Amino acid sequence: MANPSKKAIAKTVKGKNIIITGASSGIGERTAFLLSECGAHVILLARTEEKLKAVKENIEALGGKATYYPCDLTDMDDIEKTSELIRNDFDSIDVLVNNAGRSIRRSVHESVNRFHDFERTMDINYFGAVKIILGFLPGMIERQTGQIVNISSIGVLANSPRFGAYVASKSALDAFSRCLAAEVKGDNITITNIFMPLVRTPMIAPTKLYRYMPALMPNEAALMVAKAIVNKPNSIASGMGTFASATYSLAPAINVGIQSIGYRIFPSSSAAQTTDTKPTLAQRAFARILPGEYH
Repeated sequence: MANPSKKAIAKTVKGKNIIITGASSGIGERTAFLLSECGAHVILLARTEEKLKAVKENIEALGGKATYYPCDLTDMDDIEKTSELIRNDFDSIDVLVNNAGRSIRRSVHESVNRFHDFERTMDINYFGAVKIILGFLPGMIERQTGQIVNISSIGVLANSPRFGAYVASKSALDAFSRCLAAEVKGDNITITNIFMPLVRTPMIAPTKLYRYMPALMPNEAALMVAKAIVNKPNSIASGMGTFASATYSLAPAINVGIQSIGYRIFPSSSAAQTTDTKPTLAQRAFARILPGEYH
């Protein structure tokens, strides 16, 4: 499925109100610029007001429409208050893009005394996303139209080692969304999960090894979000994500074996963050064979 043209995006989003969480940088920021350029009124959510204000001003300088609401997407009460403000300020929300997230790269055995890693990822990747969905779902059902786009991860399809906390939280949202999709199909509401590969954003910057790994640019990731909004598929995945999912379904032992090789080749988070050496030949080869997975 090819990326849509800006003309096709504009035909779909012009005049629509679109919420984007995690909109102060990375995928969320670039998605906001793209959709506002195509005529949408983008509603920006993130924690840092200063960054949100800068994104809003830059969008407006280019002729777009944007409104921002500072919100801690790990705080359910804050999400409740912010959702109420948005409902009071806008007659309708047409599209909700759940982009805000937290990734933790740490093996399970390194996390035995870090249960908070699992709580933190669930708070924003699952509970926060579900909470904001619940805030706008009734309005979509009442109007008999709406769309929810969740930014998930290729790790959900590939069962990537060292990402137990992160992948589990994204998998929970994926399962929730698949159940919800069946419930609201009759209300003309669509839900799309995007199993995003590695994207060069501030979230991956602390891991220096990633500088040398294949990755999408945020603009490319934004086009995937636009593709979801225009085409409304149940899911979007890269070829590698689809392949990884198929191998686990058809030959799980082979999948686990390949993942185990990758686990041994790539260092733990602490080593990856503090070492600025270039990847070894084996690491480069593995990253080329399985692009976007070891992130």
